[in-house]
Parts: sequence; structure tokens; C-alpha cells
Amino acid sequence: MAVAQQVFLRDAMRRLNLTREIFAARIGVKRRALDTWLLPEGSQEFRTMPEVVQRFVTEIVENQHLMEKYAQVVQTGPLRDRIAVEGKHQLLSVEQFTRESVEELFRVADQMQPIARRQKVSRVLEGAVLGNLFFEASTRTRVSFGAAFSRLGGSVCDTTGFTFSSMAKGESIYDTSRVMSGYVDVMVIRHPEQGSVAEFAKATNIPVVNGGDGAGEHPSQALLDLYTILTEFSRLGKLLDGAHIAITGDLKYGRTVHSLVKLLALYKGLKFTLIAPPGLEMPQDVIDQVAKQGNHVIEQYSELADGLKGADVIYATRVQKERFADEQMEGYTADFQINKAVVERYCAEDVIVMHPLPRDSREGAHDLSVDLNPDPRLAIFRQADNGIPVRMAIFAVLLGVENLVQHSMRDVTWSPPSHIGPEDAVFHGMY
Repeated sequence: MAVAQQVFLRDAMRRLNLTREIFAARIGVKRRALDTWLLPEGSQEFRTMPEVVQRFVTEIVENQHLMEKYAQVVQTGPLRDRIAVEGKHQLLSVEQFTRESVEELFRVADQMQPIARRQKVSRVLEGAVLGNLFFEASTRTRVSFGAAFSRLGGSVCDTTGFTFSSMAKGESIYDTSRVMSGYVDVMVIRHPEQGSVAEFAKATNIPVVNGGDGAGEHPSQALLDLYTILTEFSRLGKLLDGAHIAITGDLKYGRTVHSLVKLLALYKGLKFTLIAPPGLEMPQDVIDQVAKQGNHVIEQYSELADGLKGADVIYATRVQKERFADEQMEGYTADFQINKAVVERYCAEDVIVMHPLPRDSREGAHDLSVDLNPDPRLAIFRQADNGIPVRMAIFAVLLGVENLVQHSMRDVTWSPPSHIGPEDAVFHGMY
């Protein structure tokens, strides 16, 4: 580099009219990493920025079109107003987000990390009540939302299952939503019918979060998945723009991947390889929507070997058996299992392996194999853990308390473990 790293970066921020925080978000790195790159070279904390970052920033400042794209965009008002649905502070779809707003949500999630990692506690939602309305079985999502709300000081009322609910007795969605709104301050709703959560949202003015609606969307899962990818890339010195994302499994009924690809499409120049058995391909309307955003490459395959090579991320999904007939599973064989041998054969040393969970660990299930558990490239538990800070951020933003969290924290009074699981990689310590 002809000029000092510090001078180069400061000049780029000046020309783009960006603060450190926004500049870091725009180039896809953590603020703390940028801070070390901006220090004088003689400083003990100084770090050399990765060559890929240098090339990316150079490309931006030397291209007028990119300069205009990455320059400061004036955003006014609270984030919850900018992502509102018809004026209501609700989270129903990832389509509510721009790249700027999703990265702003992630900066709130970063602030939540000390609480999520059990170093700090906060009571900013003390007195608020969450209604978890799950008309479809759930463990991870329901508990994760409840834990996130509780860690901000709120309380949780849970209900799960349809058979004995008032709706099984003939009550309408409108009546159920309106009545529950009189009891709780926020509702998280999972329902087996696509579009049903939007119906709940129409009947109330309190915040409603889509916890999954049939084969439709699962926005909070997609948000935590994107947050995980950005976090892992930051650790590896990679940028999401231009990355290769391989998504495998049941892409027809997997609502998680429907939401995730829409969010990823907010970034630039991605290569998507969509690998699914015949009959379980990604819906064409989702592909068409992604194709309209950014300069993306979309390739579809029916075999793992054709699509995994060169992938930066492998996102595996399970078969959504509850959503289709058994005869449609004929093409879902052992050849679709992501295991250590497949990863070693086709993928790079720094590939990230993800899965929304639950995975079917039984013999012959052909899902993500347990033989990858000790491998640090397997990010599924880090991914699941990230659900807490991201969902905390969602609640804080929708209820308008995100600016109070930083000053509300105090130290925990108990002693949490240094690592959550015995096989967690060293870099995934809680501290």
C-alpha cells in the first residue's frame, strides 16, 4: 500500500462521508476490527487489515458508481418506524429490511452480546409480557424467544398446540389476536398456515413477530443466520459481498431458506448454488425475487458434488416431512447427507457449515451428520446461540428501548461456564 493504512482508511471514510460505525457496517466488518486498523502502525494494538478488505475499499473509492452506492444515506427516525408494516411495529417478513436497516439491527444485537453471554443483566423490559402463541410444535424457537425476552427483564406466557386451543373450538384468528392483545404486550406467533401470522397482525396494534407461518417465512431465523454468517466472516477476514453460498436439502418447504436468500440478496455479487432433490427445489417466485436484487449468480443442482465446490457457506436443511407426502421423498437419499467426508472432499478449510435445526440425527436420516460435531467449521451451535442477541434486538427495537440497553447493564451475580458445550471450539468461548 502506497500510503499508511490509517491514512487510506480515514480518507475513504471522509470521501464517503461515513462514521466509523457505519463505514464498518458498509464494508461488512466489526467496528472493533476497524478500530485496530485505524491505529498508528507503532501502536501495540495495531492490526493489518486483510488484503481482501483493502481491495474492496480501493474498488469503492476508485469507482464513482460504487462511491454513490456506499456513501452515507440519510436515515431519519427510529429503526422500528423504518421497518414498520403499515405503520405498525411488527416483524412479519424479511422484506421489511434494507441492507442498512438490517445492519442497524445487528449493531443492536452486538450490544446485547454481554447479556446473551451471561456477563451482564438488564431490566429494560421489566413489566412487559410476551405471549408465545405456537399453534405448531416448537422447542428451539419458542424457548429462544422466551429466553431473549426474559434476559431483558420481561416475563413470558407460553401456549403451544392447536388441539385444545380456543381456535379448535371455532374462534377466529381476529378474535384470538384481539383478546390476547389485551393480556400481553408482544406476541410471537407460529402457525402451520402460510399468511396466518399476517392475519393475527391485522387484528392488533401491539408488536407481532412471525415465528414461522407454514411454508412461508421465518424472518427471525433468517436474521440470526445472516448475523452468524457476518460474524463468522468477520472472524475469518472475509466479506459477504461476492461470497458463494450453497443451500442444500428441502428448499421447497423450508421456510427458513426462503427468508434467508431474500436477506442475502441485499448484498452484492453473491453466488447461490441451490441443491435439492427433484420435486423439492426452491420456489420459482423466490428465485425470481433474488434475481432482481444485485448482480447475483443462481445455479440449481440435484447432487451435492455439483454445487459444494468453492462454497464459503454450506447451509443444510432437513426434510420438512410434516408438509408433504412420503412419495415425494424418493430422491432424498444418503447422497444428500452433509458429513465430514463430504466436507473434506469438496470444501475449503474455512468453509462454514450451518443448519437451522433441529437436525435428524437418527441413522439413515440423511441429514447433517453428527461426525462434524468436533469440527470448528460446524457453526450450528454458534448459530443457535446467536438467536438470543438477535431476538433480544428485535424486541428492543419493536418496543423502542434499544437506546436504553447500554446504560442499563449491570454485572451478573452468578458464575456462568467459560464454554457452553464441551465440544465448543476455543474461539466460541462465552468470554
